[in-house]
Amino acid sequence: MKRSTKIMLFCITCFAFISCDRITKDMAKKQLKDKAPITYLHDTIRLEYVENTGAAMSLGDDLPAKASFWLLSILPLGFLLGLFTYTLSNVQKMNPVKVFLLALLFSGGMGNIIDRILFNRHVTDFMNLGFYNIRTGIFNVADICITAGAIGLLFFYYDKRPTKEMI
Repeated sequence: MKRSTKIMLFCITCFAFISCDRITKDMAKKQLKDKAPITYLHDTIRLEYVENTGAAMSLGDDLPAKASFWLLSILPLGFLLGLFTYTLSNVQKMNPVKVFLLALLFSGGMGNIIDRILFNRHVTDFMNLGFYNIRTGIFNVADICITAGAIGLLFFYYDKRPTKEMI
């Protein structure tokens, strides 16, 4: 696959998932804020509006505003800019699947950083899954992108089958 095609794949994927994250967060604010949770499939899926000022599972929620800004906005933004630079610099050597997975990581991270910067550290979360008392934390589309990208990259790196690039 040509370099320009892989760059287009990266950019289109990032645009699509950042847009999806923004749209769903805006919908959650309009439809779920200050309302009782909405449940589906016998409470397996729960839509519930929460604003999170911490990281995953509200970790770091009690940090002072200045520390939170640097640790949860600026530091991850620097990491994401490095990831962006790495991806575009090495895209020619990458498998399209790896480009897609890196785009998922980038777009998920950017989706949450956009919230932190625009809404004074508050990230909108609204989805929760579970059975009975076993439940996930409340999350959003950006979190799904980050998780899918990270898990996909783990599988990608631990797959020892030879690829065309290795042959």
